[in-house]
Amino acid sequence: MKWRIVRPEVHDAYMNMAIDEAVSEGIMDGSSPPTIRFYIWKPCAVSIGYFQGIRDEVNLDVCRELGVDCIRRWTGGGAVYHDYEGELTYSVIAPASMFPKNIIESYRLICGWIIRGLEHIGITAEFRPINDILVDNKKISGSAQTRRRGVLLQHGTLLYGLDLRIMFSVLNVSRQKISDKMIHSAEERVTCILKHCDVDKTAVCGALIEAFACGASKTNTENKEHEFGTWSEREIMRARELAEKKYKTDEWTYLR
Repeated sequence: MKWRIVRPEVHDAYMNMAIDEAVSEGIMDGSSPPTIRFYIWKPCAVSIGYFQGIRDEVNLDVCRELGVDCIRRWTGGGAVYHDYEGELTYSVIAPASMFPKNIIESYRLICGWIIRGLEHIGITAEFRPINDILVDNKKISGSAQTRRRGVLLQHGTLLYGLDLRIMFSVLNVSRQKISDKMIHSAEERVTCILKHCDVDKTAVCGALIEAFACGASKTNTENKEHEFGTWSEREIMRARELAEKKYKTDEWTYLR
């Protein structure tokens, strides 16, 4: 089955999540191919997992002050700050039958593509179950996955740069608690590409694309049949509808 790879795009939070869902629907009804996409969030955003309460996880006042979007994902996991300058995000959307049934093994497979991409730029990383990638025992990437009606969606982040003060200010940590000690503690647990390699974001994207294109199978590590593409008119129209009628609504955002 031929994969579609979509080169890095820039969208707001609502379109980024709506595209994932629109493509998932297309795969369910056979109108969309298995898809790997890379993207960036503009403006910066905080996404929370489906089961989280946004008021519990996000400092909404600070987000409004800084112009940071807030959105609920339809995957699980925790709250994530998506920095326009400091992060790359990927999504893999395909029939679940193309991946191991075991959740950890499917994470291991897809996260292995990220690890291979990091190798291309000289960074050695390792998979840490359930869904993290570590460099020198520090987290550089996390992912979330859902399976619905025979379709697997996994999306995740790769930290390119790191602004911990903004990260903590938009998550539900009071400004009084954002101390140098807290920053130092976080730096002991989290890292980013620029701390290990002086490489521009374009080169990182190229390395990831190459690695994902080679790794898009559970049985073979050779180059896979793929083509670079974009969205069909049907997909983009559905994504715009989902962005407006679902992801931007208070009913969805404040679901919990």
